[in-house]
Amino acid sequence: MKPAPFSYHCPSSLTEALDLVAKLENYKIIAGGQSLMPMLNFRFLMPEHVIDINKIPELVGVSKEHHQLRIGAMTRQHTIHTSPLVKENAPLITEAYGLVSHRQVRNRGTYGGSLCHLDPSSEQPCFTAALDGVIEVASLAGKREIAMANWTTMYMTPDLAPDEIMLGVRLDIWPPNHGWSFMEYSRRHGDYAIVGVAALVVINSNNCIEKISITLCGIDAAPVRLYAAEKILIDHDASDIAVKKVMIEIENLPDVMEDSLNTADYRRHLAKTMTNRALKTAFERARKRI
Repeated sequence: MKPAPFSYHCPSSLTEALDLVAKLENYKIIAGGQSLMPMLNFRFLMPEHVIDINKIPELVGVSKEHHQLRIGAMTRQHTIHTSPLVKENAPLITEAYGLVSHRQVRNRGTYGGSLCHLDPSSEQPCFTAALDGVIEVASLAGKREIAMANWTTMYMTPDLAPDEIMLGVRLDIWPPNHGWSFMEYSRRHGDYAIVGVAALVVINSNNCIEKISITLCGIDAAPVRLYAAEKILIDHDASDIAVKKVMIEIENLPDVMEDSLNTADYRRHLAKTMTNRALKTAFERARKRI
């Protein structure tokens, strides 16, 4: 099939793009187009207007600002995956992008496009939540910031008003001695994860956990951050006993999503298996950096 007829707009500045989203109705923004174009072709979406933001330079780039990384919404996934700045300051992101689809898709796909599409199994919202991402958006009225924890309003629906455009994301940089791991299980390499997990940890010389972050994707509409388990594990020995405490929280997760191929029990089982492996890998990497 082919898309339904629409008017095409290609602003060259952020101000021009914001003016378009303020006055147009029934529009869609195209970034990399890796998700939007198939949906248009199958007529799952039939907007009257498509706004192409590929020529807006303000939305592109990776930079380090104090203790955070800032990534522009239109930055290509391949650029982030191969960025030395990202690898040095957030190796979790580099590892996660190795699991995101295929090279051809990452060449065009954008970070902001993925966060706005908000597929529950996507790796990018997952590592954004793990790194306490703060999303910057703008309208003609001004700018605002939204914590990744509050970004998802419902299934595949971000907290983005009709007159707003996503600008970029700020992500916390963890201490140099932290350990990390991003793992997932999918039917084939490059598929969306059935379940994925992002783990970050800082361990002191006594093998005690000083800081930890554990986030799951493929479980609910939004990434699931295991805050209760994280709180319990602070000052706990980085051992199999600590991992078992995380397994208890995963076992007790309510309303794990399911579909025609994967039951809630199966996703919960995968979540425990992948988290077990990810935590042990993160612990091992952290110990080597003490």
